[in-house]
Amino acid sequence: MSLRQMEYFVMVVEETSFTRAAEALHVTQSALSHQIKALEREVGGPLLERLPRGVRLTPMGRAFLPDAELAVRSARQARRAARAAAGAGGGELEIATVHGLAVGVLTEAVARMRRLHPAVALRLHEYVTEEELRERMARGIADVGVGFRLDDWPGPSWQIGEEKVVLVVPPDDPLCVRAGADGEPVKLEELADRGWVRCGMEPWIEGQQFLDRVCGQAGFTPRTAVRVEHPTTAARMAAAGAGICLISAYLAPDFVPSGQLVDVGPPWHRPLTAFCRSQPTGAAEAFIRLLSEGSRSCSG
Repeated sequence: MSLRQMEYFVMVVEETSFTRAAEALHVTQSALSHQIKALEREVGGPLLERLPRGVRLTPMGRAFLPDAELAVRSARQARRAARAAAGAGGGELEIATVHGLAVGVLTEAVARMRRLHPAVALRLHEYVTEEELRERMARGIADVGVGFRLDDWPGPSWQIGEEKVVLVVPPDDPLCVRAGADGEPVKLEELADRGWVRCGMEPWIEGQQFLDRVCGQAGFTPRTAVRVEHPTTAARMAAAGAGICLISAYLAPDFVPSGQLVDVGPPWHRPLTAFCRSQPTGAAEAFIRLLSEGSRSCSG
């Protein structure tokens, strides 16, 4: 069993197609098929089920995939680390995060990384939940992960700042007028009778969605008025008057007029964390430094 065979297998799974995988690997489809068949003989059974359109994993393939991915990603990371230690320029940096951070705090950091290190090619992996992000990072999907608090992550991690959560209210809402007049934050229990715009990408904390958890602690169950998938959509809907919603302060200026943003008291802050499977070098180390500098300036 060779690393190349595992790399071919992982690419077929990612592309869900032998044709697309062969194109991505710059090999012929017959050569790719030959390597996959050799791998299947080595492990003792079929890993992929060939379908009229695409492929899917067999039970044996599902069991084999996590370790194969880890081996392939670890080899790529090792090559990048060796190049960094040797002072080689260029290369790649793979970053994994959740969608809300990808369109928020990461945008400026990625842009700065491109300006300062133009020879480094960047690839961003976005996930819906923290659980999925953590699971994929453990399987070696990227060099650097960016998420929220990770108390028990086995590798190195760094707190790179804080995300402030604010409330979006409709135009001319009494809460907006009050907050604008005296800067007084809104207490969560004051929102018990409001309709919320809920987001499918809302974070989960200890088995509960964030809003359900904090509202439950305030003594009520939030009433859902509109349900959407993306936080940016939720912010736009709330700003137009469809309800109220929570949004990261990093996202707010781009999607909501400043007069429709209200602080919640006591303030809600979530720590932002960068984390790796091993000690970062080269481009990964530089990117974590940029993240830390950018988050401090935003929070300040």
